[in-house]
Amino acid sequence: MGGSAVVVGGGIGGLAAAIGLRLIGWEVTVVERAPVLADAGAGISLHANGVRALDVLGVGEAVRAAARPQYTGGTRVPGGGWLARMDGTTLERELGTPIVGIPRAVLHRLLRAALPSECLVVGAEVTSVGRSDPSRVQVPLNHTVLETDLVVAADGVGSRLRAQLFPEHPGPVYSGSTVLRAITERPVEMDGDFELTWGRGAEFGHIAFADGRIEWHAVLNSPPGVRHADALAAMRRRFGDWHAPIPALLDATRPDAVLHHDIHELATPLPAFVAGRIALLGDAAHAMTPNLGQGACQALEDAAVLAAALATEPTVESALARYDAERRPRSQSVARAARQAGRMGQQLTHPLAVALRNTALRIAPSRATVQAILRHADWTPPGLG
Repeated sequence: MGGSAVVVGGGIGGLAAAIGLRLIGWEVTVVERAPVLADAGAGISLHANGVRALDVLGVGEAVRAAARPQYTGGTRVPGGGWLARMDGTTLERELGTPIVGIPRAVLHRLLRAALPSECLVVGAEVTSVGRSDPSRVQVPLNHTVLETDLVVAADGVGSRLRAQLFPEHPGPVYSGSTVLRAITERPVEMDGDFELTWGRGAEFGHIAFADGRIEWHAVLNSPPGVRHADALAAMRRRFGDWHAPIPALLDATRPDAVLHHDIHELATPLPAFVAGRIALLGDAAHAMTPNLGQGACQALEDAAVLAAALATEPTVESALARYDAERRPRSQSVARAARQAGRMGQQLTHPLAVALRNTALRIAPSRATVQAILRHADWTPPGLG
């Protein structure tokens, strides 16, 4: 089965979906509302499930070559003591790949490189779709209307297409946490590949890239909409006395490099990921908190499963039914687990609750950390044919 598709959204999930559709012989147009592809963003960790999805889509090798494996690191307290260590070697042995860290801009470029440039339309926004008949979808685009066999709504947490398709759904809600992040301007010495530090109502995490630069993020309990005149200075006030190399990471960061976003999620699960010949994908379908590092990985899973379903099912309708049946339970389960991880991790503020959590982590066997990652990362994608 082949056909034409319009993918709304040129982020990680949308680009991956377009790659998958083209691999199975579909004609694809990706519509991105940003007028310029500036590749904004900091960094990302990809677990084995995300890397496996990239392998099916044919870009896993290129991503591995540009990424840095995360073999050593773990979770600490602000004074520097360890709560848990991460064993990346064991993860690689059990899953075939370690967790890898890569700048988002690099990942975006690698995904775009797998697509012909003419299939990407920038500076255009799709706010609604319609039907000309049951087998075609109309997509208003600038001064014309595209007719297509399939629409993939990968337009993010604030998806307008999701709001059109499910008007009774409450939409995204504020998670209670805000995140500031950046990539250092220069390489910084680190003893490990990855660290996460939990304080009361705050966490500071950092991952190393292949070129020696470091991505860091700070997640804080905060009312929505709070912004700082000098975000980097605010981070120095909040985290300047935390263990090394945190102060050095802030010192190696340009003030204008700090990004600040409130974290929103789909706390109310969607009743379906499809409506007619429209499929929701990535954050548009299951926006989750970042506490498990699974947001992008789940979008990549979506893309692989959607392509596999369309490659093997006899009709678009049956393929989308299979996509919904396979993706909705898993991604919504991961979203619930991410929310719970945040409540037991960064969002904890009561001293007794923090002390109990820290004690539990310190006495837990090392295998427990591996098992926690395997629970979500040990996923095998379907084949595309």
